[in-house]
Amino acid sequence: MCSITALAHLRAAVLFFLDISGSCGYSIAQQAALFHSIKSLFMNKPLIIVCNKTDLQPLDGLSEEDMNLVKEMKAGAIKTVIGAGGEPNDDENVLLTMSTLTEEGVISMKNAACERLLNQLVELKMKSKKINDCLNRFHVAVPKPRDQKERPACIPQQVLEAKAKAAAEKEKKKLERDLEEENGGAGVYSASLKKHYILAHEEWKEDNMPEILDGHNIYDFVNPDILERLEELEREEGLRLEQEGDEEDVEMDTKELTPEEKDALAAIRKKKSLLIQQHRIKKSTAESRPVVPRKHDKDNKFTTQRMGRQLSALGIDPSKTINRARSKSIERGRKRERSRGDSDVDAMEMDDDRANKKLRLRSQSRPRSRSSSRPPAEIVPGEGFRDALQKSKALKLAHGASKKRNKEAKRGEADRTIPTLRPKHLFSGKRGVGKTDRR
Repeated sequence: MCSITALAHLRAAVLFFLDISGSCGYSIAQQAALFHSIKSLFMNKPLIIVCNKTDLQPLDGLSEEDMNLVKEMKAGAIKTVIGAGGEPNDDENVLLTMSTLTEEGVISMKNAACERLLNQLVELKMKSKKINDCLNRFHVAVPKPRDQKERPACIPQQVLEAKAKAAAEKEKKKLERDLEEENGGAGVYSASLKKHYILAHEEWKEDNMPEILDGHNIYDFVNPDILERLEELEREEGLRLEQEGDEEDVEMDTKELTPEEKDALAAIRKKKSLLIQQHRIKKSTAESRPVVPRKHDKDNKFTTQRMGRQLSALGIDPSKTINRARSKSIERGRKRERSRGDSDVDAMEMDDDRANKKLRLRSQSRPRSRSSSRPPAEIVPGEGFRDALQKSKALKLAHGASKKRNKEAKRGEADRTIPTLRPKHLFSGKRGVGKTDRR
């Protein structure tokens, strides 16, 4: 009803489609009754009755009863055409036939509807009052024939050939939709995704190709240049083997190793692998391994006697090395005693020729039981002060300048404060009848 109401108020041509085959589920009599019931809404509009599906049932093959119903509909449409301003001879274009499947009569039906609507619009313009003002501005030039020779429209031969070729290709080419209709329709026909593969032989397209083989993806092994790459790798391997053979010939002697030499070589390689493993273990645990003092070395793995025996076995005089290690241990002991700060340490510092003169004078002047801190006003080289008085004055000014800033400092998020968990203005209850100066 919404569509009928819209057509009644629109300025357009009305096309009433009539299914003469009856395959839509409604008979011709029912469709004719619908047409006569809404015909009065289209009295002032161009109306065309279109008989569709002529490929299933031609118009001439209808029964006499159905043909009379179609003629009645045509007579009603002619009255509507005359009422819309049409000519009585327009009854030829009131009843048209077409087939959407074969596209027969579709273009003629469109042209007839457009011409009918255009003629109606022109008639309405001609009947308006503004046409008199517009006619003075229009001039239609009609060419006059200069001779009796006919000059039809000239179409190049190439265009005609291209058009014929396109029409032939359109007829020959089968679409996927045509194949679907030939093979059972939707739900039955399954389109082949392999028919557009570009292969060396056409019969390879329908071969069954596995996707997974031995747990591996087949596509990972597909390489069109696999043979060339294999030959290249074989050439490189051959060159590498030749180079290695030449190096071995240069480095190795012609004679083979004796059994004793083989045993010695195996022992050396085993010892080397053990050393590498121990180094890797120590390196991995170096960060978390504490330093063990020599006094806790109960196994005596690192002693001067052991070092002397090893050097003697190698044919090296170990005396100088042992003396050097002993002198370093004595120096370490003296440094430890000096850091304790006892009165005996001061005497040892005096005997040490390499001690600092300043430390020696301080130890002679007064015994120290603990380290003394430097006073703030003491001059340190490099600070830029002339004397202690100038430095103390500068410190006093700096303290006065920072005092005001510290006093006006505000509490921040990092300050450790205990906030008021229950502020009074939120937990003191309602105000009474007394004071109202605060909540």
